[in-house]
Amino acid sequence: MQLGKMTKLAVLALFAFAVLSLQALSTNDPPLPASATADRVVVLKSYRRLLLMRGDEVLKKYIVSLGGDPVGPKMRQGDNRTPEGSYVLDRHNSNSQFHRSIHISYPNADDVARARKMGVSPGGELYIHGLPNDFHGDSEALGDWTEGCIAVSNAEIDEIWRAVADGTPIEIKP
Repeated sequence: MQLGKMTKLAVLALFAFAVLSLQALSTNDPPLPASATADRVVVLKSYRRLLLMRGDEVLKKYIVSLGGDPVGPKMRQGDNRTPEGSYVLDRHNSNSQFHRSIHISYPNADDVARARKMGVSPGGELYIHGLPNDFHGDSEALGDWTEGCIAVSNAEIDEIWRAVADGTPIEIKP
């Protein structure tokens, strides 16, 4: 009988942890103040979240769309995967085919070595960006639609654009 109570307590504890974890990832955040600056960006692919960070503080969370085949790291050009690893947001691109974009320094040395070993191109030209300039529709219904980039709404890329300077590290996690 005692084992049954322990099992129920363990299940309740796991459920409470799951609820708290999901609440921590909710995106009911108010608009980011114009003066806010992030010193790093973290992307949690499995949760479809981008976190703007300042030290250990989460400034804002965003729901993201990823590459059309999002599970696993980017292995080669054309695989429709979003990379995993440590990179730098190295340049803002105001002449994008999307509503603003910020370049991700993919591929890094590990990505190049892995692709070379496989005899393929690692690909490149990956960005955090808004919606296509010619898009008219409901962005919520798109799901994972990019070729490996990280996409947010146009209003959200405007916030990220202001808060992130060139040279900001980005960590993309599974």
